[in-house]
Amino acid sequence: QVQLVESGGGLVQPGGSLRLSCKTSGFTFSLRGMSWYRQAPGKGRELVANIWTQGDVTNYAAAVKGRFTISRDNAEKTVFLQMNNLQFSDTAVYYCYVPGLATWGQGTQVTVSS
Repeated sequence: QVQLVESGGGLVQPGGSLRLSCKTSGFTFSLRGMSWYRQAPGKGRELVANIWTQGDVTNYAAAVKGRFTISRDNAEKTVFLQMNNLQFSDTAVYYCYVPGLATWGQGTQVTVSS
């Protein structure tokens, strides 16, 4: 059974940082690209970043490029999202996603507020 468990969300002031983690199980992690999505209140789910199997290729949404970094630890079967210089517009539920398996995590809330 494929499982994705996100953690690391919380409340942070503008300009602050958070690091999200997505611990996975139930599939061969090192053979799958991974993605982070987010869904802000009243909006659709949008792609934030993705990473190829060995971590050598990454892609970012324009809104987060230069501020967010996606990475992975294949030994720990975990994907990370380092978020720096957080802005009000980054407030959303962040989801881990396995594109090849069409599987979502439960999400973790990130709130940027002063």
